[in-house]
Amino acid sequence: MQVVREWTASLVSYVKRRRDPVVVQTLRSAAAATIAYVIALRLSPEAAPLTAPLTALLVVQVTLYSTLTTGVRRVNSVVAGVLVAIAFSLLVGLTWWSLGLLIVASLVVGRIVRVEEFVPEVAISAMLVLGVTTVGDTAWARVVETLIGAVVGLGCNLLFAPPVWVDEAGESIEGLARRVRRLMLRMGEEAAGRTPVELATARLYEARALDHDIVEVDAALKQAEDSLKFNPRVKEGMLHRVVLRTGLDTLEICTVVLRVLARTLTDLAKERDPFADEPDLLDDEGPDPEPLFGAETGRTVERLLSEIGDAVVSFAVLVTTHVSVSAESAEARLTAELRQATATRDKLAQLLLEEVQRDARHWQLHGAVLTEVNRILDELDTEHRSRRLLEELDRAAREQRERMPHLTRLQERLRGNRTARARRSPSR
Repeated sequence: MQVVREWTASLVSYVKRRRDPVVVQTLRSAAAATIAYVIALRLSPEAAPLTAPLTALLVVQVTLYSTLTTGVRRVNSVVAGVLVAIAFSLLVGLTWWSLGLLIVASLVVGRIVRVEEFVPEVAISAMLVLGVTTVGDTAWARVVETLIGAVVGLGCNLLFAPPVWVDEAGESIEGLARRVRRLMLRMGEEAAGRTPVELATARLYEARALDHDIVEVDAALKQAEDSLKFNPRVKEGMLHRVVLRTGLDTLEICTVVLRVLARTLTDLAKERDPFADEPDLLDDEGPDPEPLFGAETGRTVERLLSEIGDAVVSFAVLVTTHVSVSAESAEARLTAELRQATATRDKLAQLLLEEVQRDARHWQLHGAVLTEVNRILDELDTEHRSRRLLEELDRAAREQRERMPHLTRLQERLRGNRTARARRSPSR
């Protein structure tokens, strides 16, 4: 029985590794490079046509969209370098000074033809071709090998469609939401007691560190967006891209507001701590800092941040859920949590008003706390999300029509033909 469980665990681990971007990229790149080399051995006059597998290795990317765009730029860079090398071989040949001019000219040409990250490849191709005696044959062989590698790289992605990385991007978004929730829980627990300045400052640094998490999630989301473009397995690629992107934008706004809230609580802790302006006395024995809020107000702040943290996670689950039934359940859960958080917010507003009436020294900071939690609740509101989603879909569709007008007209004509056939079918 133990052997069966270990074998099952190994099988599950293998299946998961197959979907890992590193494993997928390694296997597909190795296969494409090998196939390109075998084909180039038959078509290229070179004894070791390594340019073909090198091109295939660089052209094959994790997503089909990046493969198509990279393949075109890669071929352009090699052809441009070969043409520059032929021109130099006819005019000056290879000397130390012509080599310098060749490199400068190749880099300038690479910028002109807009090969982007493959600008150095223009100079590399030119130097390799110029460095041989039979420039014409070598130049032709290098162009052929480059085309072979590019075609094989593109063919591998067309025949073996790359995976769609939406699930991985969704996991990254949910992970960010859970980190935000954990920070909110800690801030709420400390706001309910006597918070030293150094502890409140530590939470402020943690809130600032969420920016690095957002950068990582954004990279995963960009990969997912690329994997949806031109992918035959995806029917509603634009919708998936817009839902995920607007979801990340909302979480990013929430983290910014949370950072401001952490700064507000830090400023309030400084006002309550008698030794806040005397760092040398912080470690000495002395009176504890005053509580940030009254006892009941502090408990309400703690409960409100806990409820908002739960709503943040539910929002992330909602924007990463694709099944309609699960999405409806996630939206219902988010709506209920926001309703509860709103009620707690209203109670907190009343308690803060009573505190300000008793002691108005820190009314600005108390008002800032209420304003910042209001902003987070507004961003998570389901109606706000629906409006934002519709606006982004309209904007994306408009940009696509402006960028590809011919394709848009063709799609509209096809939809019009289907509508006309549907109208005629009942009369038959």
